[in-house]
Amino acid sequence: MKKIPTLYVRDPENMRRVTRTVHLDCDWVINGTGVATRKWNGTCVLISGGRMYKRRDVKPGKNPPVGFQQVDEDEITGKIFGWVLVDENDPNDQWHREAFERCGGSVMIEGTYELVGPKVQGNAERFDHHQLLQHGLAVIDGVPVGFDDLRDWLKSFPGEGVVWHHEDGRMAKIKRKDFWSKSDG
Repeated sequence: MKKIPTLYVRDPENMRRVTRTVHLDCDWVINGTGVATRKWNGTCVLISGGRMYKRRDVKPGKNPPVGFQQVDEDEITGKIFGWVLVDENDPNDQWHREAFERCGGSVMIEGTYELVGPKVQGNAERFDHHQLLQHGLAVIDGVPVGFDDLRDWLKSFPGEGVVWHHEDGRMAKIKRKDFWSKSDG
């Protein structure tokens, strides 16, 4: 999965926050094109050929793991992004395997999913068990796209953020934490 651009340009003084400037690759969202979907707070996986792969970022100067399939590269940070097959024997992959089996295993529809559950990313969304949620299916109506309205809307939104999907495959995202930290309210 390619890195999804953030709807608003990041602040060069504080890269954890966004500015009021729309990212050049995301103007289609502001123009009302695309479908808003829920961004789940988990970790990205790929189902392909009846197998599950986990997303892996590799920092500059580091060697990718064996079997790494590169998908994208960030020209600014030098990080490369890609997929690694979930290991059937690695204890670190146990939650991946549990969710894969729970959700149908090798007969699952090919595509990207979010792994969520009690042992993933602090389980911010309080799932009872590990599962895989297919990206792009949890459509949200009425999401504002203007900076102030979107920021205010996200204050009461229960999810991590929003991902917009364009019919041509482009995507854009925004997360609650792009506007403020937990200590900001």
